[in-house]
Amino acid sequence: MIELETRELEYFIAVADELHFGRAAVQLSIAQPALSKAIRRIETRLGVPLFVRSSRHVELTPAGEALQEHGRHALNAVSAAVRSAQRAGDARAPLRFVLKPGGDAGLLSGILAEYSRQPDARQVDILFSGPTDRTDFLRDGRADVGLLYAPFDDLDGLAHETLYTEDRVVIVPSVHRLAGQDAVRMFDLEGETLPLWKGIPGADNSGPEVADVVQMFHMIAVGRMIAVLPRSLVEQLPPGLICIPVTDAPPSHLVLAWNEQDCRPLVASFAAAALTSSAANRAQSEPTEQTV
Repeated sequence: MIELETRELEYFIAVADELHFGRAAVQLSIAQPALSKAIRRIETRLGVPLFVRSSRHVELTPAGEALQEHGRHALNAVSAAVRSAQRAGDARAPLRFVLKPGGDAGLLSGILAEYSRQPDARQVDILFSGPTDRTDFLRDGRADVGLLYAPFDDLDGLAHETLYTEDRVVIVPSVHRLAGQDAVRMFDLEGETLPLWKGIPGADNSGPEVADVVQMFHMIAVGRMIAVLPRSLVEQLPPGLICIPVTDAPPSHLVLAWNEQDCRPLVASFAAAALTSSAANRAQSEPTEQTV
């Protein structure tokens, strides 16, 4: 059976992500010739080329694309296994909760309060991620649970429970052609430039790349793009921007997610607390009937 060492996979993934041997070597803190030699050894062992190389260009072959996808999952699985083993041996280890700044729809304080009442509650460490890497935190074991947005985040390999469902709005500058509308439909947005989120592979938007909501707001303000987002992410807009409901956009779901292989009681306890808290929040926000 052909086997690759974890370090060899790390070398390959670095080159596959960067598509540049020099930058990958700097990232890995090794010499570029040593990295090139390691990649050639991997190709020889597998019997297939992984990269097409030229003096100015590096690209993945179909075999390389397959190894990039499955190799990343393998590295994540190894990292998760190591971290799980370490945490299992420490009964006092905190629970690590990942979310992006402002990405809790106002639920975080209620969830933490409800969890603190659990008899087995532990300290909760809050981790803030970038716009697109929370799934990586959960898959490789850097976080135990996290808040994700469906259908935007990839939930493959993750167990999850829906905490909150909301509509979506379009963010436009106040001088935009749609700015005076009370509501719009997806058809009204045809031909508009949408953001390309950094770190999301395969996105078919052709607009400027943005790494976070702050960058997106700046680009919208200068008329370079518009954006469609869950309403809770844009409750406080900078001056000069407005949000308009998109009546036929699919709803957004805020979900609590964790690695589907993680069956530890502390994760189940936190999930139960989050569901209880979100249900109470919905009950409080629903209008009550008044009798005459």
